[in-house]
Amino acid sequence: MDKLACEVLALLKQDARLTPAAIAKTLGTTEAEVKKTVKSLEERGVILGYTTITDDSAIDSDSVEALIEVKVNPMYGRGFDAIAEDIYKFDRVKSLYLMSGGYDLAVFVEGKNLREVAAFVSEKLSVMDKVLSTATHFILKKYKIGGEMTVADENRRQPVTP
Repeated sequence: MDKLACEVLALLKQDARLTPAAIAKTLGTTEAEVKKTVKSLEERGVILGYTTITDDSAIDSDSVEALIEVKVNPMYGRGFDAIAEDIYKFDRVKSLYLMSGGYDLAVFVEGKNLREVAAFVSEKLSVMDKVLSTATHFILKKYKIGGEMTVADENRRQPVTP
């Protein structure tokens, strides 16, 4: 990736609302060059999408999110990819990562309530042939999302000094 593409990408990661004109001004290039670069990044699959980070507690969302640790038996010749593909096809799955350590996959899911997430785990995920075990952790409160704090500074605990 060339220098301009890296710089454009870095700016969009900080704020996806930046216009091509604002990016061009910041980088000392033309708006047309920025548009061309962004289009190329999108077409090559470097930029997969744009999103808005929200604090669900501020909008009275009743949805439930959970992190599910999954241990799997990888498939011969396909490793973890085949089982990951089977899992990420579920609409309920919001993110899926291959991990090192005590479990293989980190699956982030969302549901309307605890029962809905529990049903997904017991009826869809844990019954898959290659899934050996799961451990579900419900997200109780989010303090920081995508680099953005969700609580005001005055609510943070101060360190205890002797």
